[in-house]
Amino acid sequence: MPDKIVFVLSEYYLDFVNSHIDILNLKVSQRGTSISLIPASCLVTVLNSSQASFESLQTAYRQTLFITDDPECFSFLSKKGLYAIALYHQHNKNQSFPGALYAVEDIFQLEYRSYVEAYQRLAGIPWDILETSRLIVRESTLSDIPDFYRIYRTPSVTDYMEPLFDDPKEEAAYLEAYIKQVYGFYGFGIWTVILKETGQIIGRAGLNIREGYDLPELGFVIEANWQNQGLAFEVCDAILTYAKKELALTKLQAFVKEDNLASRHLLKKLGFSYHRDVLEKGREYQLYTITLLS
Repeated sequence: MPDKIVFVLSEYYLDFVNSHIDILNLKVSQRGTSISLIPASCLVTVLNSSQASFESLQTAYRQTLFITDDPECFSFLSKKGLYAIALYHQHNKNQSFPGALYAVEDIFQLEYRSYVEAYQRLAGIPWDILETSRLIVRESTLSDIPDFYRIYRTPSVTDYMEPLFDDPKEEAAYLEAYIKQVYGFYGFGIWTVILKETGQIIGRAGLNIREGYDLPELGFVIEANWQNQGLAFEVCDAILTYAKKELALTKLQAFVKEDNLASRHLLKKLGFSYHRDVLEKGREYQLYTITLLS
């Protein structure tokens, strides 16, 4: 998490935020993260006062999240390799912040988690998604790839899953783009499943978007050595709850081959119902759906 949140603000908004600083402190400072305010006009002077190099600035502010309503300040921070998000209000709503991955409007309504997730995304730190009694689910990282190849080398896995690239470098390039484009855009995707007791990666599970379909799709794979222990049901059931409560999704789909009896049984146990047969990339699947009841 960030150890400091620095608001770099125009003169108008600086006074407004300062007069309501107690609201921000209540949500942020009690979590161990400090808040500071800097006038936008002073930003360059503050950061360059010590004639710090590019590398030393990145080191000094590695755990700092900047929030600014000034496009020039945002550009300056981005060029310095610092983590910044844009802030809009009634006085700058027509301005542009090129390159901004995140933009917020009412900072007084933001929960602490929103700051942390924005910082993690900008810093390339995977989000922790959920925990069950035996498992941890987090976003995937490039360092997970060797474990994925170990998991996918078993025929009982690859018979029912699309394979990884033959070249690990291609898989890494794909995952890197997936992290930026899917996690970053949708806020969900296929995640890494970890055994809580040992920290071992034992599978992948999550929600994906299949081209040509409107509903998010549940996907899961558990390493062969860890199958038949209820772990697939445990993680998928938790993901359905997450989809309903955290993502406000109301309906999901899942694809399964007709002869994959174990996965068909699991989907029915989770509450999915058979919908129709489909043909995808030359492969025949059964399409199952579930309505997430409130």
